[in-house]
Amino acid sequence: MRLNAELIAELELLTLFNPDNTLEGLKIHHDAAPTLIAAGERLFAKGLISQVDGGYLTSLGLDATEQLRTVLTILQPA
Repeated sequence: MRLNAELIAELELLTLFNPDNTLEGLKIHHDAAPTLIAAGERLFAKGLISQVDGGYLTSLGLDATEQLRTVLTILQPA
C-alpha cells in the first residue's frame, strides 16, 4: 500500500478527531480547503464518520483513529 495525497488527507482529518470523547465531533466548513472537504466525503463514504461534512466518528472510525494514534505514537522521535 502506498501513501498518496488523498490517503494522507484522510489520515490528517482523522487526527483532528478526539477518540477519547465520542461526543466531540467536528465540522468541515464549506470554505475549508478542497482537499479537506474531499477527505471528509471519502471518510463518510467509507463509513468512518457520521456526516459528509464531519460529524462524529462511527465505531469503525473510532477503531481507525485509535490505531492511527498508536502508529503515530510509535513513529514519534524518542
